[in-house]
Amino acid sequence: MAAEEAEVVSPLIVDTAPDTSGTAAASLAAAVSAAAAAARTGSQAQVSKAALAAKLMSLSGVFAVHKPKGPTSAELLNRLKEKLLAEAGLPSPEWNKRQKQTLKVGHGGTLDSAAQGVLVVGIGRGTKMLTSMLSGSKRYIATGELGKATDTLDSTGKVTEEKPYDKITQEDIEGILQKFTGNIMQVPPLYSALKKDGQRLSTLMKRGETVEARPARPVTVHSISLLKYQPPFFTLDVECGGGFYIRSLVSDIGKELSSCATVLELTRTKQGPFTLAQHALPEDRWTINDIAQSLKRCTSLLPEELTFKKSKSEPSSDQALSCGYITLRETKREDDTVKTL
Repeated sequence: MAAEEAEVVSPLIVDTAPDTSGTAAASLAAAVSAAAAAARTGSQAQVSKAALAAKLMSLSGVFAVHKPKGPTSAELLNRLKEKLLAEAGLPSPEWNKRQKQTLKVGHGGTLDSAAQGVLVVGIGRGTKMLTSMLSGSKRYIATGELGKATDTLDSTGKVTEEKPYDKITQEDIEGILQKFTGNIMQVPPLYSALKKDGQRLSTLMKRGETVEARPARPVTVHSISLLKYQPPFFTLDVECGGGFYIRSLVSDIGKELSSCATVLELTRTKQGPFTLAQHALPEDRWTINDIAQSLKRCTSLLPEELTFKKSKSEPSSDQALSCGYITLRETKREDDTVKTL
């Protein structure tokens, strides 16, 4: 499935008190305390690790990474988190999602495993900013295939229908795009992160359970253009608002042309002010220093009301190091799509 979902997001609450429950938390506190001691008396290598640990725990804000095809957005966040903790010499235990976490990271706007492109990430208190990333403007390059429909509306699904497309011209496609521009109504895919009784619709579908189609809902398409048409393939450049599904758009275009269509490729080239070319960090730059620099650049792109100022009660990086960690606790509702790990 290649889509992004935007739903209601629950608040995240800052909690700077140490979490003393569980051996994982205790081992982390011991590791950071040891790093602090090394900074005072240890070797240069130990001092460097202690400095990196302090710097990592002080990071707060939003930045962008380049998500490749393959992993889910959640899997990518886990990979990012593990790399950062390993670089700082801190443990990376497999904790239950309901427990407080050592290093809080989250993303705003899901990209499924078949999609690639910009994924906005929040770290530390930056996870509070992710709600705005869901409702903001996004831009995609999508390639669809005419004459074929699947149950997931993309190439990962089972073919459910095939129809002729040989008489469809470039002018035919360009002529209908205006119908999908502006404020329109759109039915979300059945295979999606939308939830029923606390479970994703996609999970229910995979189990073979009957899922009713969701009603059409209002969405916004700022612009849409046809970049290329080489039958049966067509490529679109789409800029849209939150809650919009590219898979549904491509499927609806196929139906409007008296055929059917499914998504083959999907790349998110822009999310909010962050672009794939200028701001998204590839995996070989997922380092503490690179992310710290990216946070400075990306924060300057955000509206002033989204940035935060350091409060007097917030611990400094030295305090964070001495107490072990900064944690964030979250309260989730069933339709959350801002993911925090």
